[in-house]
Amino acid sequence: MTFIPEPQRIPLLLKLGILISERVTGKKMLPPRLLSWYPKAAIGSGVMEALVAHEDGAMDKRILKLIRMTASYAAACPFCIDMNSYEYRQYGITDEEAESLRGDYESVPTFSAREKLAIAYARAISQTPLKFHPDLVEQVKAQFNEREFIILASTAAQVNYWARLIQALGIPPAGFGE
Repeated sequence: MTFIPEPQRIPLLLKLGILISERVTGKKMLPPRLLSWYPKAAIGSGVMEALVAHEDGAMDKRILKLIRMTASYAAACPFCIDMNSYEYRQYGITDEEAESLRGDYESVPTFSAREKLAIAYARAISQTPLKFHPDLVEQVKAQFNEREFIILASTAAQVNYWARLIQALGIPPAGFGE
């Protein structure tokens, strides 16, 4: 299970947030429960999660799902993969496309040029050490405006934040794919 137990007492405000997240997901959410050991971390993480991009202009739900799935696979986070890959078909992502995010997405003809660039950039954001090849950056800048660039980068970075935190706490998958 987790590296540390859930706290016996959770502050009321955090309990309310946990209740809402569990109602929305239909799953017991261990990340906010464990974070309630340090309420500032719980609140900061909750605010970040509440402000995540869901759709913004050309950054539609499909491309954002592809970014989240890619970052989850790149970070090798079982919880993140479980959560961010859940119901991918609802976002117009095929089984072939989903599977390709683990390896060779370039050869999948159904990805648009923008999607391939978003996937490549999400992978770059998720690697250690961070390295951004100037050609990749220029290609992304040519296909995405400044706002879209920020949404792409912050979405992948947010998944990486959660991936590292969740793995550091020993949190197993929540069972979204069951």
